[in-house]
Amino acid sequence: MELAGLASLLVAVPAVALLGNSGRRHTGAARRAHLLLAAGGAVATGAALAGLVSALFMAHDEMREHVRTLGQAVAVAMALGTLTLLTGTLMLPGAAECRRAALRHLLDGLVIAAALWFVGWTLVSDPTRILGSLTPVRCLSVLLGAGVATIATGLTTILAVHAHRPRHVTVRVAAGVTLVAISATAIPGGICQGGPIVVLLGALLLPAGLVVVAHAVKVADRPVTVSGDVLHRGTGYAFVPMAAMVIAGTCHILAGGEFAGFGFLGASVEGFALVGRQYLALGDVRSYTLQLRQREAHFRELAHTDPLTGLANRRGLVRALREPAVPGRPRTLVGLDLDGFKNVNDMRGHDVGDAVLAEVGERLRAHLGHGDVAARLGGDEFAVLMRATPDEAMAVGRRLLAVLCEPYETEDGSVFLSASVGVAGSLTPGDTGELMRDADLALRYAKQRGKNRVERYQKRYDELLRRHSVLENELRHAIERDQLRLVFQPVVALPSVRPVGAEALLRWHHPDLGAVRPDEFIPVAEESGLIGMLGAWVLDQACGQLAQWLTAGHDVWVSVNLSPKELHAADYAGQVAAVLDKYGVPPQRLVLEVTEHAVATDMDELIRRLVELRSTGVRIALDDFGAGYSSLGQLRNLPVDILKIDHALVAEPESRTGTAAPLVDVVVRLGHRLGLEVLAEGIGTPAQREVVEAAGCRLGQGSLFGWGVPAEHLEAQLRAGRSCSRPVPAPRNRPAAIAPSAPARSQIVMLGPGMRQVRAVLPTDPAFSGDQDVRSVDAPREMGQS
Repeated sequence: MELAGLASLLVAVPAVALLGNSGRRHTGAARRAHLLLAAGGAVATGAALAGLVSALFMAHDEMREHVRTLGQAVAVAMALGTLTLLTGTLMLPGAAECRRAALRHLLDGLVIAAALWFVGWTLVSDPTRILGSLTPVRCLSVLLGAGVATIATGLTTILAVHAHRPRHVTVRVAAGVTLVAISATAIPGGICQGGPIVVLLGALLLPAGLVVVAHAVKVADRPVTVSGDVLHRGTGYAFVPMAAMVIAGTCHILAGGEFAGFGFLGASVEGFALVGRQYLALGDVRSYTLQLRQREAHFRELAHTDPLTGLANRRGLVRALREPAVPGRPRTLVGLDLDGFKNVNDMRGHDVGDAVLAEVGERLRAHLGHGDVAARLGGDEFAVLMRATPDEAMAVGRRLLAVLCEPYETEDGSVFLSASVGVAGSLTPGDTGELMRDADLALRYAKQRGKNRVERYQKRYDELLRRHSVLENELRHAIERDQLRLVFQPVVALPSVRPVGAEALLRWHHPDLGAVRPDEFIPVAEESGLIGMLGAWVLDQACGQLAQWLTAGHDVWVSVNLSPKELHAADYAGQVAAVLDKYGVPPQRLVLEVTEHAVATDMDELIRRLVELRSTGVRIALDDFGAGYSSLGQLRNLPVDILKIDHALVAEPESRTGTAAPLVDVVVRLGHRLGLEVLAEGIGTPAQREVVEAAGCRLGQGSLFGWGVPAEHLEAQLRAGRSCSRPVPAPRNRPAAIAPSAPARSQIVMLGPGMRQVRAVLPTDPAFSGDQDVRSVDAPREMGQS
């Protein structure tokens, strides 16, 4: 029987070798765990082999005491090997995330092991004595092995419940170690009690357990990611061992049994294990609570911090505004917004834009005072909350404006930006939302007044905002409620003052608000996106009225103001062509006026849009020339037909040389040189009319010739102009009598069919005395339209 046991134990040697080889192949925690498993398996196997070999040479009758000593020695050695195997099992990746977790598993295993020990003691001791005569009495070999086996069984149960997924590797290793622990009970017990069958059983279980362990660690080559959470660790299993101990102890007492030392040992281990486990659980709860508080504080700080600049965000600013104010120290909020920052993102990319925003945060942080809070509210909008009076904040705002306007050095080159600043202050804490709204209004007003400036909040901004909101809401329904109408300001030929055209002007009369000025509701329409709807209505009404006049036989054209947003709308040229076709209006009779401020936009895109419009046959007028940004080179490239001189140039006072409005003469000559018809607007006095006529301008518009009037009034003027003959101009003096300082004028000279040239006519030229022929001034040929 002993020889069969020896033969089976030899199978454990390759398993131990496999464990050692696996430990050499791994690193870190896995290496230590596998080497411990190999060492424990080697100790257990060596002790078992030594015990069986020694038992073969000892006669039980002659060396009884020596055999019992041998069994105890084998039991101690195999128990040490089994405990080493259990330690390696707890150190396996996936068994526990840390040493504290491994200790928790061990204590949980002791709770189950103590319960098993106690229940087993009640079964094998008097009066139950379930094993009868085979009950080991005072045999340290059996008791030590049984204790280790119960610990292994309890630990296997705990790992099966709480090991990290996938659990099959850890559970298989623990199960194999449990078989070794049972073998560590059977082999020493069989040697001590003289039971060869028990020894053979232990000899079979030992290699089987080591083979299971070796095969399990060989399969588990992939790394395991462990993560723990005390909330996921259930402790309900502790009630089952306690219930088993209570039931077993009650039955033992009722049967007349007594508590001996081994029963007291099991109960004591159970109690201490539960107390230790409770102590660890309380420590876990405290640690977890501290982590929760730290995470909550961290996330709260993140929730109130802008991740890009490190400044406070909108929530952080609101939190600072809600803090109690220092008595006697007012709080002032400074709003800042970068002008043209969108172009940085569009042209340089968002990486450069983020770098600029981060630099803005650094500059604001460097210029903060004690107790000030800087925040990024979103995009390129920032704010600074400071303990200062509004006057002090204005000074700080100017300083911040200068700092933010300095160049920003990036990897893609220097970036130049300006900023707008709005300041709002309060002597009392007041409403947080009200202070932010006031600062936002001041910032908005700073942008409306040209940007790159500092504005302080004023009460009238509320009225302007309220007025703006009311106008926007009412303007949405102005067309359907029939509150809009068109008036027409005549355009006359000079010097005959015969009406040859009209400019359609939009008027809004609200039943409650009264007459709303165009310079008030047109910006509102542009900001709210209603300008497209209004522009379409104006174009339709103007073309419809023009069709009626042409049908009545009036030789007239109508001009309509065009918003830059309308010009850049998709297929606007197609919309114009559709309206012209709807009313049967010749395209050359419609003039679309583009303000000179639109030239400040993308020139290539503007030219492309204007070319599309001219392809429909309409004429283009450049309005307010002389008050905007257009250069001579742009004027030469722009596809326009009419140049409208701004009223500011017409009303210009006399210069130091004594010549009235010298720029009018320059613009007229320039327009004629470029082949454009020139129209002077804003003529309000006879003196201004004389200056315009002396400069050679053939078209005029202004209050001197009439304000905007309803269509029927202008039609009466057109009928009057047709019925009366053209006034004969007074004869001019001969060239010899003309003052040498008289300004020159321009004249169109026809060189041949389809060919013309604009030349300057000096006072000494005989052609100077002739009157300009304006009868065909509205003809397409005379207006630069072939």
